[in-house]
Amino acid sequence: MTPTSSILVICTGNICRSPVAEASLRRSLDRRLGARAPRVSSAGTEGWDGSPATDGSVVAARELGLDLTGHVARSLTTDMLAGAGLLLVMAAGHADTITAAVPSAEPRIFTLKELVLTFEALPADASAPRLEDRVAAAAAWRASVGVPAADLDVDDPLGQPLDTYRAMARELVDWTDRLAAELARPPAPPQPGDPPA
Repeated sequence: MTPTSSILVICTGNICRSPVAEASLRRSLDRRLGARAPRVSSAGTEGWDGSPATDGSVVAARELGLDLTGHVARSLTTDMLAGAGLLLVMAAGHADTITAAVPSAEPRIFTLKELVLTFEALPADASAPRLEDRVAAAAAWRASVGVPAADLDVDDPLGQPLDTYRAMARELVDWTDRLAAELARPPAPPQPGDPPA
């Protein structure tokens, strides 16, 4: 299966972080790209199949205008990994788990924060129209330059008070909005002497 213009958001149980990130990223991309927006879905490395999003995530998301009431958790599968153009994880541990199981997926795996910081650091002329090309450019940049030293994880709020869920949801809305802005950035115009596309 060839990866497509779709984004798979991944956390542990697919009941806290990834449902919020999925809903927020979808909303941001739809606002910016409309019908051209990549498809966004989510799953968990230890997905609690069939479970709803946690009450804390539902409440925190609702306060930010996101509806998680229809969310149903899914366990991550190799078919899901193979079919997504971008594997967007909530923490480095998720990337490690996926890479150990499917090493070939590594160039398409980024934490949310890592990808945003990478896109924001890339030169303007590195923009490309296709999601897959942008992800490949980010992977090449990461391989050559590295990732800025920072805490790149989104903390798991499971079992914590509602205010922890609220902080998580606000953080995810901010970072997914920044990601959507980067994905919606038009490619650089061709320069004189560039080969035709």
